[in-house]
Amino acid sequence: MTDLKPYRHRFPLSVIGYALRLYHRFPLSQRDVQELLHERGVQVSHETLRQWNIKFAPLLTEELRHREPRRGSRWHLDEVCVKVGGVKHWLWRAVDEYGDVLDILLQEHRDTQAAKSFFVRLLGEYDVPEVIHTDNLVEQSHRPTRQQERGQLGFKRRKRTQEFLALHARVSNLHRHTRTTVPATLRRSHPSAALLRLREAMQQVA
Repeated sequence: MTDLKPYRHRFPLSVIGYALRLYHRFPLSQRDVQELLHERGVQVSHETLRQWNIKFAPLLTEELRHREPRRGSRWHLDEVCVKVGGVKHWLWRAVDEYGDVLDILLQEHRDTQAAKSFFVRLLGEYDVPEVIHTDNLVEQSHRPTRQQERGQLGFKRRKRTQEFLALHARVSNLHRHTRTTVPATLRRSHPSAALLRLREAMQQVA
């Protein structure tokens, strides 16, 4: 794979993609990623990492979403309270019966209009499901969000938080089969396939 340099960036795709993967796969702050890159001989400023996320995160989210397989027809929906800049928000999330995240939406309210907005968003991307559950099973999918929230010492801005969590969900979908609950052969082969899909997506958005 040709390691291109995106327009107006002095670092190649391999470095930018690696930095984005670290930030969205693990509960790391941008300064943590900066230090890890430094250990590999890559000198990147905190501001550069921030700009990479602003530019590439929304594009990469959409590219990965389009590459995802057909999702299940049984949805689990729930919401969790998160603070953004010290203000209470509600993170709405939908997953299918296999545990893959369908979508997330950060909103300021937890009311009928907020729920309707999320449903309209979902139905604009997916077929009408057979069953919709609104139980507590989906709450387990919020755990990575809490870990990322702690790693970043809290979320600061609503738009950036939405973009970050949207890509975080897509990257988590890629790596879901690395858990010990799946056969060892699949668990060993899946990380390589996930990395390849992420690199291919990065090629398309750069």
